[in-house]
Amino acid sequence: MYETKILITGITGFAGSFLAEYLLYNTNHEIYGTFLSKENIPDSIKKSSRIHLEFVDLTEKEKVGHLIQTIKPDMVYHLAALTSPEDSFNDPLKTLVNNISAQVYLLESIKEEKLKDTRILIVSSAHIYGTVEKKDLPIDENVPLRPNNPYAVSKLTQDFLGLQYFLSYGFSIIRVRAFNHIGPRQSISISISSFAKQIAEIEKGIKKPIIFVGNLQAKRDFTDVRDMVRAYSLILEKGKEGDVYNIGSGQSRTLKEVLDLLFSLSTTRIEIMVDKSLLRPTDAYELRCDGSKMEIITGWKPEISFKKTLQDILDYWRNIV
Repeated sequence: MYETKILITGITGFAGSFLAEYLLYNTNHEIYGTFLSKENIPDSIKKSSRIHLEFVDLTEKEKVGHLIQTIKPDMVYHLAALTSPEDSFNDPLKTLVNNISAQVYLLESIKEEKLKDTRILIVSSAHIYGTVEKKDLPIDENVPLRPNNPYAVSKLTQDFLGLQYFLSYGFSIIRVRAFNHIGPRQSISISISSFAKQIAEIEKGIKKPIIFVGNLQAKRDFTDVRDMVRAYSLILEKGKEGDVYNIGSGQSRTLKEVLDLLFSLSTTRIEIMVDKSLLRPTDAYELRCDGSKMEIITGWKPEISFKKTLQDILDYWRNIV
């Protein structure tokens, strides 16, 4: 018999697939996961008898209700969402409707099934802090929320919906505000993954030795996705219901620093050119995490070095292009 039934929404997404692998190798749980695309699903997920893939669009209320009624999960990791700040500027309504309605239907279905004791992790984002003043760095959970893109507004709503269901119905909800996480298998809509793919293409002569970039001066707090999903598991187990926790490395780097480090892992000479279409209407100068609250509760700290993360991303694309 399995110990616990776990539901991961967005199991075939970037963080979702790594979370599934982490739980598969480190627990004895039975794992269910919702997905919309089977593209690039790791064999570890496809071939495991403990992982059950469920094709469910979370913006369809009846299907979400049937899913929860059937599984009756003991724990839920809610990761599914549209995740691109850039795309959210192009279609704000799509991002808002998708991310908010999916969570409402999920929580309402759990309420209808009277699963009050189900532990639920709501994954918000550091983007909700938005334009942060230098005096507020590093960012703890009490820094004012100033979202500066539609994606951030959607994640702020998800965050506060989690709080509201805890306060209104006593749900066992824990919220996390994840700072930037990166790693192999990440979409090229994320700049570091895009840089690595382009370097791999240049090395193989597929692409001219030029990389087009947007704002390289923005400073971000990057954590390896494999460390991040370990944090998710720890905080859902040990976190205080109704509370919120920042998760990040505590270090910030400019994208210029990241790109230079990627270049150092390649012997190819590459030129950088700015593409104005890649610039956002607004962009926070620096996001740097104060994760002391998370560390006190769980003891979690990142274990994978930044250089190894970049090497793994670059090698991932070298094996594909």
